Amino acid sequence: MEVTMLLLLLELVLYASCFVCGIVAAAAVTIVQGDFGGRCMLYGLVNSSATTSVIGVLSSSSQSLCYFVSAISVLVAVVCVSLSLYWLYAFCINSEISRGRVWLNMIVAMCGVFLFFLLITGCILKIGRDSLCNSILNNVHNITRCEDAQTKQWVSPVKGGRFYSSLYKAETSVWVNFFFWLIIGVLVIIQRRQSSGSKAIVGGYGGPAGGLFGDPGVTAAETEPFFNRPARPQ
Repeated sequence: MEVTMLLLLLELVLYASCFVCGIVAAAAVTIVQGDFGGRCMLYGLVNSSATTSVIGVLSSSSQSLCYFVSAISVLVAVVCVSLSLYWLYAFCINSEISRGRVWLNMIVAMCGVFLFFLLITGCILKIGRDSLCNSILNNVHNITRCEDAQTKQWVSPVKGGRFYSSLYKAETSVWVNFFFWLIIGVLVIIQRRQSSGSKAIVGGYGGPAGGLFGDPGVTAAETEPFFNRPARPQ
């Protein structure tokens, strides 16, 4: 099997992995929003009663912030599954798949866009979760770790039993997704260079008929010195 085909198969595996990461991240953020009554707890603030140690929500971020995180994750997942299905269908129709330079350039550009938005999404999840945890550690009594707040009672109807694990899962999925797209970009760049190299040597060396630069359209007569050609017979 050609190296290009192996790279394409590895790329398909990475697309499938990115799809899973996108779905996991979107689902985890949505679960936290549902447990907190639709509020986005990234950068949120909490407090607790000194007597009962029941945790309440002081403020939350705009819902659009969590919607943005979920939307980016879902968009990446949809693109990944679409590309995977397309190339699997193309492979079943024709086992010899060749992608043009324009298509490879489009994938490289798409990798750059996704890496940019995944970087922003990962930073939002990281900083937002840390801000919420700092509020919990500073305002809730008898808690030394943020995840310990999952075992505490929260003001009804809030369900805080899995907020930390879900946000941590979402953040991890986004960073893994970022790493996978970085690998996809490297693989596509390698394939693009291979495509350029194969076009550059398409004529081969070719000996005298091919000339020094391997031009298949050059003949032996054209490469002969102009002034040393034998005289025509009289």
